Amino acid sequence: MTVVTDRTSPQPKPDFEPDDKTRAEIITFGVVVAAPIIALIAAVPLVWGWGLGWTDVAIALTFYVISGLGVTVGFHRYFTHGSFKANRPLKIALAVAGSLSLEMSVLDWVATHRKHHKFSDKEGDPHSPWRFGPGFKSMTKGLLYAHMGWLFESERTNRAKYAPDLIKDPDVMRMHRLFPTLAITSLILPGLLGGLISMSWQGALTGFFWGTVMRIGLLHHVTWSINSICHVFGDEAFEVRDKSRNVWWLAIPSFGESWHNLHHAEPTCARHGALRGQIDLSAGLIRWFEKAGWAYDVRWPTPERLAAKRLG
Repeated sequence: MTVVTDRTSPQPKPDFEPDDKTRAEIITFGVVVAAPIIALIAAVPLVWGWGLGWTDVAIALTFYVISGLGVTVGFHRYFTHGSFKANRPLKIALAVAGSLSLEMSVLDWVATHRKHHKFSDKEGDPHSPWRFGPGFKSMTKGLLYAHMGWLFESERTNRAKYAPDLIKDPDVMRMHRLFPTLAITSLILPGLLGGLISMSWQGALTGFFWGTVMRIGLLHHVTWSINSICHVFGDEAFEVRDKSRNVWWLAIPSFGESWHNLHHAEPTCARHGALRGQIDLSAGLIRWFEKAGWAYDVRWPTPERLAAKRLG
């Protein structure tokens, strides 16, 4: 019996882009992973008595907050999950701020994260720590893979399949194409500011070291910890179909992203830390945007929805 197929009907989109990541991209990921570790070793003699000042702290903290909230509020809660709607200036500002993190372009970040939610902790998840199964050796390998190993995979998540809405948005596509320029700006600007404020080459060097190398390294490892640590360790307060957990000690540096259990129970919710005592700085910023009139239709958690998902 011959089966006749309709070649004119649309075919399902594959999970990956036809073009893999380039060797240059993978090498760049390697540099990003290794540089903070090397820099931390070098920091001891560097900062002993002269290598760190209030200007360096201010530059590093400012860039960490802007780029970090650009990822959590922009890339994650807004672009990926549509937790709120934003006016055009805010949308563009969030895309720029998130790009300064050097994690991925807004388009690739969203596509990858949406795929993660579709297959969370199952086959197909780009960065599940349970990839190699349970057991000490398997979990150790899995945690390392979920934390940073997955970045070295050559396949690129299919953008048209997982982020078709963003591909249709000309502002998003412009930010996607500008990602290399924004990344270079994020690398250079802290050192430039340090040099101009101090009017010295030493200020430029320390500004670059703390505001670029250490800031990017810390932010990346905090972000990667949500993929690794928050899918293995911590508390579970809400019913989910995966291994997502809450890790309280990451709440401040991750701007509330480590309240990961509720996020996987209610992905479109604008607040991840919805229980008493759970600090969520990203939700606080969204609330501020809402009051300013820049954000609207915010999907705040309701007592009824929380109760329906609550364990015990």
